[in-house]
Formats: sequence, C-alpha cells, structure tokens
Amino acid sequence: MSPSSWNRKAAVPPSSAAAPELDVISLGRRVRHLRKAAGLTLDDLSAAVGTAPSQLSLIENGKREPKLGLLQQLAAALNVGIDQLLGAEPPSRRAALEIELERYQRSPLYESLNLPKIRISSRLPMDVLESMVGLQHELERKLNEQVATPEEARRANGELRAMMRERNNYFPEYEAEAQKVLASVGHTTGPLSQHVIADIAAHLGFSLHHVGDLPHSTRSVTDLKNRRIYLTQNQRTDHDPRSVLLQALGHYVLGHQTPKNYGDFLMQRVATNYFAAALMLPEQATVDFLQRAKQAKEIAVEDIRDAFAVSYETAAHRFTNLATQHLDIRTHFQKTHQSGIIYKAYENDGVTFPQDHTGAIEGQPSCKQWTSRVVFDVADKFRAYNQYTDTPAGTYWCTARTERSANGEFSLSVGVPYAHVKWFRGRDTTERSKSTCPDENCCKRPPAELATEWAGNAWPSARAHSHLLAAMPPGAFPGVDETEVYSFLQAHSGS
Repeated sequence: MSPSSWNRKAAVPPSSAAAPELDVISLGRRVRHLRKAAGLTLDDLSAAVGTAPSQLSLIENGKREPKLGLLQQLAAALNVGIDQLLGAEPPSRRAALEIELERYQRSPLYESLNLPKIRISSRLPMDVLESMVGLQHELERKLNEQVATPEEARRANGELRAMMRERNNYFPEYEAEAQKVLASVGHTTGPLSQHVIADIAAHLGFSLHHVGDLPHSTRSVTDLKNRRIYLTQNQRTDHDPRSVLLQALGHYVLGHQTPKNYGDFLMQRVATNYFAAALMLPEQATVDFLQRAKQAKEIAVEDIRDAFAVSYETAAHRFTNLATQHLDIRTHFQKTHQSGIIYKAYENDGVTFPQDHTGAIEGQPSCKQWTSRVVFDVADKFRAYNQYTDTPAGTYWCTARTERSANGEFSLSVGVPYAHVKWFRGRDTTERSKSTCPDENCCKRPPAELATEWAGNAWPSARAHSHLLAAMPPGAFPGVDETEVYSFLQAHSGS
C-alpha cells in the first residue's frame, strides 16, 4: 500500500519504555564462571556474602533472582564491578552454550516434547553440549518451516502479549491522550453517549457518515482527504458501534502510520482498543469505582459493565488495564470459544496457559476443568459463574459469563490468584475443580475405561477447519480489500 497520509510522526512504541528484565540464566553462569576463576567453592562464596550455599546454587543455576544488596555483595566478593557481573556477553564459549541450552530446556517447545531435562554441569562434555544446542536449533528451524505461513502472526502475538505482561497491561500514554480528548468536550464520568462521541469527532475535525455499502472487509473507513469517517448502518454487529468509531479516531489521535508488518498492525490494534476503552471508562472515574468496590470487597465485572454501559468483554479488558496499576491485584483474562479454543488471553498472575513452541496461546485448547470451559455447561446463564481451580501453578478463582456472537458462543473469564479473591464478589462459591494440565492425562486423553471400550472402534468424520491452513491475508491491513476500499471512497467522495 502507499504510505499513510496521517502526516504525523509515528508514536513511540510502548515497549521502548519498558525496563529490560534481569537475565537470571546468564547472570547465574557468569557468577559460576567468576567464582571458579577466583578459585572459590560455593562454601567459600557463601561465607563471604552471608548466604546459604543452597541459595547460591539456585542463583548459579538461573532459578533465583538475587536482590540488589546480594548482587553488590557478590560483585565485591568476586572482585568485579556490578556492570561486569550483569554483562550481556557470556564469559566463554562454553558458558554461552550452557545458557542457550538452559533457555531451550525452559521453553514451551521443549516442555511439549515431554523429554527429561539434561543436567548442565562442568562434567557435561563440550561436544555433547554443542550437539544438544545444534539439535534444538534444527528442531526449531524445521517446526518454523512447517508453519511458515502463520508463523509471523503467532510470533508477533506472543511478543505483544509478553510486552503487555511486562507493563501489567497499563499504558499511561494512551490514558493521557484519552483524558485530553475527554477534557476537550467536558466529559468526566458516566456512560459515554453517542452525542458526546459525535462532539469528540467534531472536535478532532471529522464528520460522521453512516452508509449501507461499507466494504465487507472493514468495520469503518476513514477518508483523510475529506475528513470523513464512514460507519455501517447495519445494527446487527458483534461490535459496539461506539467502540468502532472511537478506535477509528484512535488511529488519528495516536498518530499511527501505515503498518510496516503484522506485529505493527497488532500493536496498533491494541493501542486503539485501549484508547477506546479509556474513553468509555475514564481512568479516574473507573479507578474510584473499583477502589470503592475493593474497600467493600465487592469487585464484580458485571458492575463495571453496568456502571459505564459497556459490554462485559470491554469491562473485563478495562479491569485488566487498571487492576495491577491501581489496586495491586494481579489477574488473567480469557476469551474462549465453545469448541474450547482460546481466542484471546492475558495474564500477569502466573497462571499457566497452554501454548505452542513459539509461546503462542491463541489457538490452543483451554483445559476442560477451567472455569472458561465449565461455564458453557452451567444452566443459569443470567448470573456470573464462579469457581476455584487448583492447578500446578497454584489455586485460582475465576468468574465467567458466556455471550453469543456471529461466530458462535464464547466464554469471557477473569481470574485472580487465591490471595486476591478476598476482594471479589462470588468468593464464597463452593464450586471447585482440579486441573493438572499440561499433563495429558488431565483432559487431553480419554479415561482408561472409555479408551478400552472404544479404541479402534470409532471413526469420526472431522469438521474441516480450512481457515487454519490459509495463508495470512496480504497487505498492510490484513484481510482488507484495497481496491474495494478505494472504490468505495471514490464513489462517496462527491456526496
């Protein structure tokens, strides 16, 4: 596509503001290398820094992140500076291979193979170490070749979710832009009406046009030449028309340029979704509402939905934006199809979502014992369903509802670790489940008695998911028919 005509400087990606995490694996190998170079045993170093040898061993094996005070003590005991201790470059070729192998063994790909982990020590021969790292490289290369068509999208999605986790899904720059827009029209609290949204569009210099022939591949089209935003007249849509318009305005306010790649496209979509939600649920008003609910120990997603007249999904998303930043609550969110496939997910509370070797969660089946799956079988669809689930990562409480759309029925669930459940309505539920996923015996394999009875005697005709084999739609805006959009704008330019 031709360059964007926003004629604005591109916004700085939020990821650039996130502080890099400490690489505990690399740090551990560096500490071990420096300790051995200094001729010290673990006991010697333990005595020098006043920490148990077992704790130092965890640090050297990349299983514990030391606090700043201990880092300073280690640097002093090893006679190096903090910068040298935290250096990015491995101290030797062997250390580099050990770090790489350790990272591979902690990756989703290695976990999916169900192979025993190799104990990495000085006794492991160098040729074995090089061979194992080489095998991992080749395995990942072959897997990437097999899924080369959707690989860019999956990797971009995984990277985007990791960035959102680092920032606790909170973007102050988008909050600030939304607040400026709301202040310009004098809106401070309460549901955002169509009238106020029209005022926002006018303030930004756009006129609104509802048409019956909007290109089928779009939810809105912005004519930058004539400063018009076209929306559909069709009221039967899965998307809140207010949100669609606010997202279109978000591209302008946030200074977006034509996406350079799929990752850029995804980041822009997250940005405009966030911006639209920050307008419909203003930060200060929503935080005040949530803090009152927390004080009363009555936080509930449906109350957020009703107070600001938004969809349950928008309310759930907005809760994840503000929960950690303002309420000190870590949380997770899932949107799961009735087939069990995860469509959207976010977490910063340690819950273990299923993922493929690239770290992608979307497209993976959710555990059948989780609230997001159990809720489909609940008879009472008018109330939120609440459940405790014991998992290998700990006990989580989740609340969920189901909603129908053109693509079928979906569950929307929000969950928190057990330590945070005291702030939520529905914590008194007696519903409880146990999940041992990713263990395949949890829900991926049939019970032994059923397998004995039917293995070899069943031949289902599988429903073809042909979209899974399709190539990623081409173009800067995936799936959008460029000719159709330009023809539409040409036809309406004189009206």
